[in-house]
Amino acid sequence: MQGDIRHWLALSAIKNVGPGTVRKLLAHFKTPENIFKASLNELKGVEGVKSFRAESVKNFNGWDVVEVALKKIEQNGIKVFSYMDDDYPEMLKVFPDSPTLLFVKGDIVSEDRYAIAIVGTRTLSHYGQRVTEKFTGELVNMGFTIVSGMARGIDTIAHREALKCNGRTIAVLGCGIDIAYPPENLWLMQRIAESGAVVSEFLPGTRPQRENFPIRNRIISAFSLGVLVVEAGARSGALITAKFALDQGKEVFAVPGNVLSSSAQGAHSLIQSGAKLVNNANDILEELGDLIKAYIKERKPPVKRKVEKTETTDVKKLKAPKTQITTADEKPVLEESDDSKKVFSVLGFEGIHVDEIIRRTSLPAHKVLNVLLELELRGLVKQSEGMKFYIV
Repeated sequence: MQGDIRHWLALSAIKNVGPGTVRKLLAHFKTPENIFKASLNELKGVEGVKSFRAESVKNFNGWDVVEVALKKIEQNGIKVFSYMDDDYPEMLKVFPDSPTLLFVKGDIVSEDRYAIAIVGTRTLSHYGQRVTEKFTGELVNMGFTIVSGMARGIDTIAHREALKCNGRTIAVLGCGIDIAYPPENLWLMQRIAESGAVVSEFLPGTRPQRENFPIRNRIISAFSLGVLVVEAGARSGALITAKFALDQGKEVFAVPGNVLSSSAQGAHSLIQSGAKLVNNANDILEELGDLIKAYIKERKPPVKRKVEKTETTDVKKLKAPKTQITTADEKPVLEESDDSKKVFSVLGFEGIHVDEIIRRTSLPAHKVLNVLLELELRGLVKQSEGMKFYIV
């Protein structure tokens, strides 16, 4: 990173000063250190910088916040890139409002230039879940990286399915990168960081606040070649992501839904406004142009998990060496943590609601949800409509 990281962190911590203003200041003063050394009149003299923003810079007194963020960066092995760094993602750098700093856990690789964002409602239907799984699986097997926001609902399903298919996925957070939000996605967040990337423009320690999420949506769209909206209500945040995509010159795709469902209104509105109606991933690929199609054709799909035959059913061979899989007539034996054993012991081949699982195990909700997600990713458990879980 060029310059002292504390001054970069301070630039990101100033209220009322966004990436556009920071760029104007850096173009004039060259370094963050020089910005903080400048007088108020010098700051006000920079073309395009409003007086109240110059005053916010001059009056900045949040160095304690900076020190807390720096400590979290060091403790958690967080990578930090300024938009002036060579390693800053090219997909973001071209936009004038791209983050001043990007905090990363995991790795952003060159192949991530070929990414599709999948977004939608937090309160998805069974149809929405199946459609998200279908499109995610198809796109991953074509070689695309999946980008989303790790929110409940469509986002979580997209990330989870990408991991199931051994694909790459990038999660863009609306809070500090040291915070798992929602809490039940902690394990998912860790898995994404291991094989893809978790990113945020917010200082470590920043709590999830309502106003953060629309802001981060521009990063989701910027990382992608196009945005796919699965299920979205008329006021869904997914529509904000779609608008950012259009402003950035990206493609917008939408999946048709149930005309009687309010969760389909947003997607249908996008289609009426010119978004591409898609039935499968090939429809998306056709819209992206010959260069993308040529790349995808040459790129090897991710290695799929092996499937073994048993006497009665096909069962996925899992990576976890201590997990024993049996036929559908016999409940698998799980040699895992105490929490995993407790959760697994109450499950059966009929769906059990998550609230009942929490009641029977006497475990905190976030632990139960983490275990269920882990078991689902391993292919042992599936979720049906209405937050019910059953053994595969």
